[in-house]
Amino acid sequence: MSPSLPEPVQERPDAKAQELQKAFDVFNQVSQELTQAYDALQGRVASLTAELAVANGELRRQYKEKEALSERLSLLLNALPAGVVVLDSAFLVTEANPAAKAMFGQDLVGEGWSRVSGQALVPTGAPDEWQVGSRRVSIAKSPLDSAGGQILLVHDITHAHEMKANLERNQRLAAMGEMAASLAHQLRTPLATALLYSSNLGKPELAPEARTRFADKATEQLKRLERLIQDVLLFARGESIGREAIPVAALVTEAVQAVEPLMKRHGVDFRVEAEVGDFIMMGARKAIAGALTNLLENALQVVEGRTERPPRVLLQARVSEGRCYIAVSDTGPGIAPEAQARIFEPFFTTRGQGTGLGLAIALGVARAHGGTISVRSQPGEGSEFTLELPAGPASQFVVES
Repeated sequence: MSPSLPEPVQERPDAKAQELQKAFDVFNQVSQELTQAYDALQGRVASLTAELAVANGELRRQYKEKEALSERLSLLLNALPAGVVVLDSAFLVTEANPAAKAMFGQDLVGEGWSRVSGQALVPTGAPDEWQVGSRRVSIAKSPLDSAGGQILLVHDITHAHEMKANLERNQRLAAMGEMAASLAHQLRTPLATALLYSSNLGKPELAPEARTRFADKATEQLKRLERLIQDVLLFARGESIGREAIPVAALVTEAVQAVEPLMKRHGVDFRVEAEVGDFIMMGARKAIAGALTNLLENALQVVEGRTERPPRVLLQARVSEGRCYIAVSDTGPGIAPEAQARIFEPFFTTRGQGTGLGLAIALGVARAHGGTISVRSQPGEGSEFTLELPAGPASQFVVES
C-alpha cells in the first residue's frame, strides 16, 4: 500500500485580500508623498520664478540707471570747458572730449600721448603749465588704478594768467604811485649831501687831505644815488619768470660763495645747513639768486658790529612736498611787530643808509615764481626770513609718457 501524499494547503481568501490591501495602502502612501513632493516642487518653482522676475526687474532698473548715468557723464564731458584725456596703461589715448580735441587741434584717440605732447606742448617754466598755440594750459593727472592708465584734466588758464599778470602790473603801478613822495625824499638827501661836499671842493684854502675826503664822500653819495635809481628801475620793471632749470643745491652754493668772504671779513659766524638732494626749480636764475643774496646781505648788516650777542648767520635749505624752503636766520636785534607789518613795503627801511627796496624786490621775484617770503622775528631775539618757491624732481617739469 503506497503512502498517501499530503493535501495542498489552501490559502485563505481573506489573507490574500489583506496583502492586496497592504500593497494598495503602500501605493496610496507613496502616491500621496509624490503628490506632496510635486506640489512642493511647483511651489518652489513658482517662488524661484517670482524671485527671478524681481531680480530681472532690479537688473533692468540698474542697467537703465547706469545707461542714464553714462549718458549724463557723456553729456557732461562734452559740455566741460576743460579738456579730458584718458590714457591706457601704454599711454595711448583711449578717450578725449571735444574741449581736448579743440585744444590740441586733432583727433587724439588712438594716438600716443608722448607724440601728442611732444608736438603740441611747449614748457612755460611753471610746473604742470604749458603753452598750446596761443593758449596757456595746466595739466592735472589722476591715476586709473583698475586699468593702470591716467586721466589728464587740461585747464585753459590763459585768461587767469593774463588777469594775474595785469594784477601784478597794477599793483606795481599802485606801489609806484604811493612811493613817489618817498622817492623824492630818498633822492633829495644823498643829492644834497653830494652837493655840499662838492661845493667845498672849490675852496682854494682847503687842505689836500680834506679835499680828498670830501671827494670820497661826494662819490659815496653819488653811488648811493645810482644804487637807488637802479633799485627803483628794477622794482618798476618787475621780474618775469624764466625757463631755466635751476638745481637748488647749485643756487644755494652760488649764494654762499657770494657772501662768505664778506661774512669772514666782518667776523660773522656763517653756517649752512642744506638738504636739497637733486631737486630743481624753474625760473630766472639771476633774479632768484639775487633775492637770496639780498636776504643774506641784510642778515650780515644787522649782526655786524653788535656786541650783545655773537654775530651769527644761519642759512638752511630743504625741499618738502613740492616746495623749497630757504631760511636765513640772524642774531641781530630783531624787528618790532609794527615794523614787520611794513617790512616789504617799498622804501620802508629801519637802516639809515638803506634804500628800502631790497626786500620789496625780493618779494616780487618770489611771487613772480609762484612763491613768497615770510618773516619771523622777536625784538632782541633775531630774525628769520624764509624764501619759499616751487621745486621738485626734474621729471615733474616734463609731461610723463
